[in-house]
Amino acid sequence: MNLTDAKIGSDVIVKDILAEDEELKSFLFSLGCYSGEPITVISKKRGGYVLSIKDARYNIDEDLAKTIQI
Repeated sequence: MNLTDAKIGSDVIVKDILAEDEELKSFLFSLGCYSGEPITVISKKRGGYVLSIKDARYNIDEDLAKTIQI
């Protein structure tokens, strides 16, 4: 199950990041998005998602959301 399957307003726990690109994994890690970390899906807008990670809000596109396994 990936982040695109999460319900709006729900808190989820990141299980894994399925990306072959190490730079992408590093970027998500810098946002605080890594295995075991809780995140909240705030909304879905224009093919992207607004997430709350560690008291900060981020907008990511749908392709990136698909790499985050919950």
